[in-house]
Amino acid sequence: MPQSRILVVDDEAVIREALRRILESDGHEAICVNSGHAALEKVQEQTFNLVITDLKMPGMNGIEVLKAIKILQPKVPIIIITGYATVETAVDAIKQGAFDYLSKPFTPKQVKELAQRALDHSKISEPAEEAEEGKLTGFERFIGNSVAMQRVYNRISQVAPTDSTVMISGESGTGKELVARAIHEHSPRRDKPFVAVDCTALAESLLESELFGHEKGSFTGAMRTKVGLFKIADAGTLFLDEISNISLTTQAKLLRVIQEREVTPIGGTKPVPIDIRLISASNKNLRELVDKGEFREDLYFRLNIIPIDLPPLRERKGDLPLLVGYFLRKFAREIGKELIGVSPAAMALLEQHDFPGNVRELEHMLERAVVLSDTDMIMPADLGVVDDELSENIKLGQYAPQTAEELKEIKRRLREEAVLPAERIFILEALKRNDWNITRSAEEVGMQRPNFQAMMKKLGISARDNKINT
Repeated sequence: MPQSRILVVDDEAVIREALRRILESDGHEAICVNSGHAALEKVQEQTFNLVITDLKMPGMNGIEVLKAIKILQPKVPIIIITGYATVETAVDAIKQGAFDYLSKPFTPKQVKELAQRALDHSKISEPAEEAEEGKLTGFERFIGNSVAMQRVYNRISQVAPTDSTVMISGESGTGKELVARAIHEHSPRRDKPFVAVDCTALAESLLESELFGHEKGSFTGAMRTKVGLFKIADAGTLFLDEISNISLTTQAKLLRVIQEREVTPIGGTKPVPIDIRLISASNKNLRELVDKGEFREDLYFRLNIIPIDLPPLRERKGDLPLLVGYFLRKFAREIGKELIGVSPAAMALLEQHDFPGNVRELEHMLERAVVLSDTDMIMPADLGVVDDELSENIKLGQYAPQTAEELKEIKRRLREEAVLPAERIFILEALKRNDWNITRSAEEVGMQRPNFQAMMKKLGISARDNKINT
């Protein structure tokens, strides 16, 4: 059985064959392709332990191959090999994520030693597909290895084995519930219920009924006794999401439940003991709300025993390639599409985007892109939300397309932006001048009625909506 599976990418057959022989003589399986596009197809099909790619190739060069593979298989080390060796290109390749750099001509010994060093440095012990198939649990499901996320992982590891109350803060879409579930799944309570409550989803009266329960007949509409979520979560974990949205009245009742470790259903007289681990979360600064008198200070101190602050995506952009690769593979598999990856232009736009909706926004953006893309690579126009940023960057001279395909796509997009508003004004003004009569409007502007109607349909202009006689 081969020691490792290595992908060799070079447009020169002699170099490919030489590398294949050298690597196979060391017991590795070498799969050779002659272009960057072929390499990305292979990476979609198989997991590799190492990639060795030439720098100067037609179509996609080695740096473009490196960037694309880092999205598809983030853990695989990549060696750039070229006959155009300069200090500048070597440094640039390593900055872009290459493991190392080797210049031609090379000896078998150099290739073997460098390949082995790369393999030893970054063993792929668990392919990314396993995480996607749900084989990993808890905080292993998080995507990202930035310093900020490493701090989060460390805090989860510290707090999970305890029963301490946790407060998770972070903007919407950063994954606060995922952190709460990770804590639960790594705690002694992992086999007991995990109950999540969105405190913004219910009115105050209904929220209290959901949390504490109620007795039959305790209020209008209470047709039967209801067990509250505090009791349902007994022996497990209760997660109160967006806790900043609950009223001061409910805050007082919640404080008493936490202090007494018992809950009294609405309309009831007998307290019910509870044993829960409480985790809360907020996308607002609770300390500031306390200062404004909008959140009880005593409750704040009860909840904020162990704080965990989740960074927004804009502060962990180094994790973007890992997240993009994960969501790309996930949605391509779910939808049944064969995708090579994300074009350098599209990736550049993602890197420039601020992501006010954080990881959730990125997830939705990539799902839409995978569904709507009509090529085997995600292009800038597929991203939708960042189209305006693309146009602005081009106008300011801050972005240049890197392939002919990207140039074609950008030209199409810019043409649409310029032409569609003119077409809309053209059609609407003609209709207004002719009392919204399509036949007369088409005749006046010198168009056939079917062509005029086709343009209306494309622009989303409906004569029927204007109650006109056509």
